Amino acid sequence: MNRFPVIIDCDPGVDDTAALLLASRLDELNIRAITTVSGNVGVDKTTANAIKVRHAMGKDIPIFMGADRPMFRDPVTAEKFHGNDGFGGVNYPKEIKNTEIGQEKAWDAIYRIAKECNGELIVIAVAPMTNLGIALSKYKDLSKRIKRIVIMGGAAIGGNITPSAEFNIYVDPEAADMVFCSGIPVYMCGLDVTLKAYMTPEELEEIGALGSFQAKLFRDVLQGGLKKYLEWGYKGVALHDPVAVLYTVDDSIFETHHVGIRVETKGQLTIGKTVTDLYSDKQMEHNAYIVTDVNREAFIEKVKSLMTKF
Repeated sequence: MNRFPVIIDCDPGVDDTAALLLASRLDELNIRAITTVSGNVGVDKTTANAIKVRHAMGKDIPIFMGADRPMFRDPVTAEKFHGNDGFGGVNYPKEIKNTEIGQEKAWDAIYRIAKECNGELIVIAVAPMTNLGIALSKYKDLSKRIKRIVIMGGAAIGGNITPSAEFNIYVDPEAADMVFCSGIPVYMCGLDVTLKAYMTPEELEEIGALGSFQAKLFRDVLQGGLKKYLEWGYKGVALHDPVAVLYTVDDSIFETHHVGIRVETKGQLTIGKTVTDLYSDKQMEHNAYIVTDVNREAFIEKVKSLMTKF
């Protein structure tokens, strides 16, 4: 099996935690680094959470801290959903011996690893894209060194922080637009697909019943989110970030369209909206791909299968 090198750029975050656990069991992925950024909570907390999850993953993966705020805006965080600690209020009960992180800034690590990978690097970005925006600004040849970027963010229709914007894009819309305009193939797993990739309370309990520490952690960190989604009328908790991870290795259970995507950065009511021509007869330059649907049953079976590997 050919393994391909990836960097996971994230802001743990409860669904980031689930995504990282799943990524660690995918034989196709050679995780070269985890980079952290301010998003769901501040970057100090997202980095501390990444250290916890690295321990749970059972892998000695370098972690590099990134931006503590968006490129041009004040920080926006999501403690109401992810908890004040970003970890869903779940106590991490195990002793962690390796708490070290790399000395490089995340954007410098992204560039160095991209060079080392000779054009084969894939970035899975499941957070505001500030680190990538800074990297693209600092290193003008970076766009030629990344094979593709798979993101969790955006939506063709609707939003979850405003009626028109999804959280990750809204937090740093300028950085997101830079990524879409970079020339790197971008695959957008937004709310169109991630809200369909939900896990019911019964399915989440099936994961916990597997019995491993990691399976219980997967279940426990998602409990707060599950409660909110049920209150909002959904059938289960959306596994937003895991969608991007699983899409990276197998797009066969997803529906994908080649489209144009840009990000609104100036509108009063539409800041952070991902504008696409998917449902329009006025075509934009087709610079990206949007994922719109998933075979939920196959997706959940894949999640279950991976979690049995702990």
